[in-house]
Amino acid sequence: MEYKLFDEYITLQALLKELSIIHSGGAIKSFLANNVVLFNGEEEKRRGKKLRYGDVITIPSEELEITIVVPTQSEIEKYKKEVAERLRVSAIVKKMNKDNKKKQKKLQTKESNKTKRKPVRFPGI
Repeated sequence: MEYKLFDEYITLQALLKELSIIHSGGAIKSFLANNVVLFNGEEEKRRGKKLRYGDVITIPSEELEITIVVPTQSEIEKYKKEVAERLRVSAIVKKMNKDNKKKQKKLQTKESNKTKRKPVRFPGI
């Protein structure tokens, strides 16, 4: 299997999580304790090991060999567009959440002002 690396490096934990070999980042410790993972032919136990272009990860129990390769120029452009779109959408969502929070805060202050009135007191009672 080939994995196209778009950044300078990826950690072993992130690679295994991205390829759905492990379910969560926390599962890597038990996975490395129970399975043999070979990094360029040598056993690797560090979950934070940085993997770069040309590295080969082998998991004999899964009969899986992952080679880190350089993506083509068109794939890099496509990846950059996807990242830009994700950032654009997250900025829109962040702005919407901020605006909604302001509206909610205004409503709460109006309601709290109504309830902060002191009760009417009648003289002599």
